Amino acid sequence: MIYLDHSATTKPNAQVMNAFVQANERYYANPASLHEMGVEVNRLLGRSREQIAGILNTEPEHVVFTSGGSESNNFLIKGLARANTHRGKQILVSSIEHASVLETAKALETEGFTVDYVKVDRQGVVDLDDLKAKLLKRETVVVSIMHVNNEMGAIQPVQQIAQIIRENSRAFYHADCVQSFGKLPVQFNGELGPDALSISGHKINGLKGTGIAALRKRTTIEPIIHGGGQEMGLRSGTVAVPQDVAIAKAARLAIQNEATNVAHYTKWRNDLHAFLEPFEDVYVLSSNEGAPHIVSCSIKGIKGEVIVNAMQRAGVIVSTSSACHSKDNQISHVVQAVGVPDEYARGVIRMSFGEGLTDADITTFKQAFEQVLKQVRGEIKLHEMA
Repeated sequence: MIYLDHSATTKPNAQVMNAFVQANERYYANPASLHEMGVEVNRLLGRSREQIAGILNTEPEHVVFTSGGSESNNFLIKGLARANTHRGKQILVSSIEHASVLETAKALETEGFTVDYVKVDRQGVVDLDDLKAKLLKRETVVVSIMHVNNEMGAIQPVQQIAQIIRENSRAFYHADCVQSFGKLPVQFNGELGPDALSISGHKINGLKGTGIAALRKRTTIEPIIHGGGQEMGLRSGTVAVPQDVAIAKAARLAIQNEATNVAHYTKWRNDLHAFLEPFEDVYVLSSNEGAPHIVSCSIKGIKGEVIVNAMQRAGVIVSTSSACHSKDNQISHVVQAVGVPDEYARGVIRMSFGEGLTDADITTFKQAFEQVLKQVRGEIKLHEMA
C-alpha cells in the first residue's frame, strides 16, 4: 500500500520511538521531584526544551510542551486574548484556518470577544488589504493566520502579515505552523515574523499526543490548564518527559532532513500538477507556488470519498480535503472560501508526501488515478443508463 496522506499523520521515525522507549525505561521519575532521579529527569527535559528553542530561535522558557497542534492553538490564542484584554477584544483569523483555530475563536466570542474573518484569494493566500482594513488599532488583540493551509497547501506571507499587524495594531500574531515545520523555514526572526507559533509532533514523524507552543519573547499569557504550575506555570500537570524527548528528537530529524525531503517533494508536486492539469473535469487547487508536500484537486461531479475508496482498492492511500472533516460529508470551509465551483466542491482529494516515498510510488499513483477515474466515470454512465 502506498501512503499519500502524510498531512493527516506520519509514521513515527524509528529513532523517535527509540528515544521515547529509552526515556520511559530510564527516566521515569517525576521531573518536579527533589530527589536525584527527579533532578536527572528534569535535566533531560531542560535539554529537550533547549533543543527546540535553538531550532526556533527563541529562549527555552518560551517553549511549552503540549499534547499537539490543537492544544497549542487553543492555549496560545485563548491565553494571549484573555491575558491582554486591555489591548482590545477583537480577534482576527483567516477564513481557511484549521478547526482548532476557528472553534477557539468561536468559543472566545461567548466570553465577549468579537471575531472577524480575513478573506483569501483563489489560491488560498490571505488578502493583505483586507487584513489591514480589519485591524483595529485599539481593539485587535490576537491575529491567527496559519503558515501553510492543510487542505490545499497555500503558503501565507508571514513576514508581510507580521509587518502589517505591527504597523497597524497592538495585536499578537499567532501562526499555526503544524503543516509547515520541517517543510519550510519556521523560526522566530525578531520583528519579522509571528509572536507565537504551534507545532505538532505526529506531522513530523513524531508521536501523536505531542506538540509545542512557542513564544517569540516573554509575553503575558494565561494558562488554560491550572494545577501544580508545571511548564513555567503555563501548563499544569505532571510533565510527560518521554513525549517531550520524542518531539525534540522528531524536530531535530525534521530539520536535519528538510532540504533533502523538500527537494523530493517539490519534484513530485510539480510532476503531479503537470500530470493532473490536462485531465478533463479535474480542477487543481494546489499550485507550484504552494507547499512542496501537498497536492490537491477535485473531480467534477464525483464525491471525494468515492475516489478515496477506489484509490485504496488500487493500493494507494489518499484523503479528502482534511482528515479532521473527512467523515462529516460537508463541503470544506476552505473549498468554499477559495470559490471552488459548485460542481467540483464535493470532489476534493488530497495527496501529501512524506518520508519513505519513492519516484516509483508517484508513478504508481498516476497509473492508479487514471484507471480509477476511467472506472468510476464508467460506473456513473452505467448507472445513468439504467
